[in-house]
Parts: sequence; structure tokens; C-alpha cells
Amino acid sequence: MSPFAPGYADLYTRVGRLFKVDPVPNLKSKNAGTSSYFWYHLKEGLGTWLTPQGRFANISRLMANRTENSTRHYDEKLQWILKTSATIFAEKGFHRTSVRDISRATGMSLAGLYYYFRTKEELLYLIQEQCFLTLLQRWEKAVSTENHVRARIRIFAENHLSFFLHNMNEMKVMAHEDESLTGEFQEKMLVLKRRYVKVLTDLIAELQEAEGGKNVDLRVATFALFGMMNWIYTWYRPKRDLPLAELIEQMLRIYVFGILNGGKVEEPWLTRPSEAGEETFSLWQNLP
Repeated sequence: MSPFAPGYADLYTRVGRLFKVDPVPNLKSKNAGTSSYFWYHLKEGLGTWLTPQGRFANISRLMANRTENSTRHYDEKLQWILKTSATIFAEKGFHRTSVRDISRATGMSLAGLYYYFRTKEELLYLIQEQCFLTLLQRWEKAVSTENHVRARIRIFAENHLSFFLHNMNEMKVMAHEDESLTGEFQEKMLVLKRRYVKVLTDLIAELQEAEGGKNVDLRVATFALFGMMNWIYTWYRPKRDLPLAELIEQMLRIYVFGILNGGKVEEPWLTRPSEAGEETFSLWQNLP
């Protein structure tokens, strides 16, 4: 085959593009200088490319681009799977949902899904992990310039409520499937939960230290606020109830001033008479 045949011309073009060699004019003509021209300039290009600096710089650039594109695609696909799965878990429950349900909803094959997670339980873990990590990251970013403890409690409540009011399905999954994780997934999630709870516990302790209210138990105070916030999806209707900003304000008025002043209030109806014994009540108390 002649080195000037169409096949070689294509080869010159592809190799020239790869190594940034100037296009060779009139490759199809049988000009004796054409081949020499091309390979001379290719050699010059290779000379730069094959030096340690040139070679590794090009390889690093190519790999960085591929890794970046691949990672972005993987992350976007995983986000879509997590969002879709959270919607189905919220509607049907974790245990009643099958991976085939998720396959149908995402339009992905089972093999394609298992590229992103190994088990349905790992999928649930990834949803919950994403929620807690996002909450912590948003909190750390929002609170960085605020010093007053009351303002920081407001920021914490606003971050928590605004996140979940815009992600109701994820909130349902976190509330309903709290005990569905087992083993390693459960342990990892407990670490994140404790870290998040400690943020609020430390804020309330700081408030009590600075302004009083120590008559209210710290653990009770912490989970009372979480209780107010976490079950909001069962009753809150954006079209019917207060806007988010007013909702947060009213909840914090009830909560913060209850913490600060609640322990100081002395009312007979609040305290159970001491003579009243501990009553044991069971719905099935007449059964042996």
C-alpha cells in the first residue's frame, strides 16, 4: 500500500491531531517531500511529548479531565438514584420497596443500579448520610460569622426546618426508617447523628449558662426542640400555614422563652402531688 494512499492520509491526520503536528498539505499527492515533512514535524512534536515533563503533563491532563468528567457523571447519577429512592421509600416504606421498584422509577437496569450500591440497606444509608452531611455543612457555613447564642440557635432551627421543608420525602425517610439500618451502617449513622445532636446540645447548654434556665434538663431541652421540628411534615401545609420565617419565629418564641422562664414558674397544676404513687398502666393489665 502506498504511503500516500487514503488510509495513510487518515493516519497522518489522526496522529497529527494527537501530537499537535500542523496539517500536511495535499497528503493525497505523491510529493516525495510530503512524508518527510510530516514525520519531521511529528518527530519534533514527539520530542516535546516524550520528555518526562511533556509526557507526564499530557498524561496528567488527560487523566484529570477523564476523572473529573467521570466523577461528575457518577455523582449526578447517584444523586438521581438517591432522590428517586427517597421518594419511593417515603411513599411505600423501606421494607415494602424492592430494588425493582427503584429500577422502574429510575429507568436503570438492576445491574446498573448495583454499580452504585451493593444492597438496599446501603442505599438507605446513603440517603441518610447525604441528609446529615448536608445539614452539618450548611450549619457550619451559616454560623461562621455569628457570635450570639440565641442567634445561633435560630440559625440551627432555620437550617433544620428549611432543609426538611424543601426535602419532605427525605425527612419522612429519616423519621420513619430511623431503626431500619443495622450493623456497620447503623454504627456509622449513629456517629453522624450524635455529632449533629451535640451541636444543638452545646448551644442550649451555652444559653443556659449565659442566661439561666438550668432548671430544665439539658437532654429534655435538646430533644424537645428536635421533636418540635422533626414531626412538622405530619401537619405543616405551606399553602395553609405560616410562611417559613414566621413559623421559625413562633416555634423559637415558644421554645427559647420556655427554656429560660419555664423552670422559674411555680404553678400548682404543673406539679404532681407527692402523695400520688407511681401508677402502672398497661392496656392489657387484666391479662396474666
